[in-house]
Amino acid sequence: MRITQRAALVAAELDRAFPEPQVPLKHRDAFTLLVAVMLSARCTDARVNKITPALFEVAGNPQAMAAMEPHELRPFIATCGLADSKALHLVQTARILTERYGCQVPKSFEELEALPGVGHKTASVVMNQAFGFPAFPVDTHIFRLARLWALSSGHTVQRVETDLKRLYPQDAWGKLHLQFILWGRSFCPARGCNPCCAICARLRR
Repeated sequence: MRITQRAALVAAELDRAFPEPQVPLKHRDAFTLLVAVMLSARCTDARVNKITPALFEVAGNPQAMAAMEPHELRPFIATCGLADSKALHLVQTARILTERYGCQVPKSFEELEALPGVGHKTASVVMNQAFGFPAFPVDTHIFRLARLWALSSGHTVQRVETDLKRLYPQDAWGKLHLQFILWGRSFCPARGCNPCCAICARLRR
């Protein structure tokens, strides 16, 4: 089976299972999405969604978060993993947004990736989900599944992202990003796919 056929089969199965995938991290604007994505590093989305309501009550905008010290923010995110560094990065980022960007989240990869604690994946999620910019963020699920399904042989996130972008049209990237993640969580986790993983079954034929 050619790689383009494999890609089409994967997309069809993902559309069948998750025709309208929703953003898993609860947020209300670009800033709260940025915070949630930053918190999701080494942490589950479910855990992030559990702690962010209380956090956003006291620091739901850049100005409010910028007024806090990292040690004041830390108790709100203590169960999220890497709490010390995340608290520091969140406060630093909020201060930059307040001082340089008028309390707005910048709409460019370069500016986002220059913020403390914000890497390319986080910037890609915000650019796509908050601003509608074409992006294909690659997390651990997507990296694993793209290689498992032979859509990429890349050994780096950057290479896998490049390969997936070549296989699929720009207007599908954001949706596929969410679908890959949902499929990995539901049918094909890292410990091994279950009998309901139709994609693996069909690709083995």
